[in-house]
Amino acid sequence: MKTSAVYELKSDEYNTKLAEALKQIPEFKEPEWSFFVKSGVSRIKPPTDKDFWFKRAASILRQAYVKKIVGVNRLRTRYGSKKNRGMKPERFKKASGKIIRTILQQAEAAGLLEKYNVPGKRAGRKLTPKGKELMESIGKKEMNNSKENITEQKGEDNNNNNNNNKNKLISDKPLSNAEQIENKEDNQNIEEDNNENNKTGEEVK
Repeated sequence: MKTSAVYELKSDEYNTKLAEALKQIPEFKEPEWSFFVKSGVSRIKPPTDKDFWFKRAASILRQAYVKKIVGVNRLRTRYGSKKNRGMKPERFKKASGKIIRTILQQAEAAGLLEKYNVPGKRAGRKLTPKGKELMESIGKKEMNNSKENITEQKGEDNNNNNNNNKNKLISDKPLSNAEQIENKEDNQNIEEDNNENNKTGEEVK
């Protein structure tokens, strides 16, 4: 079974890569009001991440890739969270629809999404061939980079194994007659030095 390149990376890692690509598309712009509004009524403050708009846009596009068809209401539920109500039990609240709707409109203007309206089915938006190509190109690029890193690592491991084998062959190689004589003389010199040190120690006592 062939796996899509989009699923090869973790969702947060993929969204970060896609967000960087969306910054290069002129249709995706942060509205001035986006710096002052919360992403939902359950939030305490507006988003503090400077790249929030592009990361949310990347996440929405990935949802469109996974779910095939997305709409504002469904995405509001997807990005909603529980609201802290003090002493009362927490209650789930949907996310802001304005942010999601604006991002969908920008993606549609960029040619990445298109409207989907088939009788008898829920309307929404789906990815265009251009949008699928963009998303899969991000995944394939990262897959190729990871494969290159694995290949380089394997090459380094093979070189290390070859060097270890060479060193082992050298150490296992039998010594020549001259080398044996040199080793024997060295051992005799060491024994003589040890004997002299022992005699010196006995005289001192």
